[in-house]
Amino acid sequence: MSKISKITNISTLSFEEALEQLEKIVNNLEGGDVSLDESITFYEQGELLKKHCAKLLQAAEDKVEKIRLGVDGSIKGTEPLIKS
Repeated sequence: MSKISKITNISTLSFEEALEQLEKIVNNLEGGDVSLDESITFYEQGELLKKHCAKLLQAAEDKVEKIRLGVDGSIKGTEPLIKS
C-alpha cells in the first residue's frame, strides 16, 4: 500500500493532483493498517483536499457557457451560465 506524505500547500494542486491524493488517502484508510493517529491525520487532509476539489469544480462550472439558440434552432452565440 502506498503511503502518502503530508501536503503542505493544497491550494497549489490541480484538480487531478488533489483527486489522486484523495484517492490515496481513501485507499490507506480502507486498508485498515494505519494507526489511529495516522487515520485522523489522513481524514483531516482528506477533508481539505475534498474542499479544494469542490472549489476547483465550482470555478470550472462558473466558466461553462450556455449556448443560445435562435427561434429557428440555429446557434446564435453563447452567454455565461451564471450572469453577474
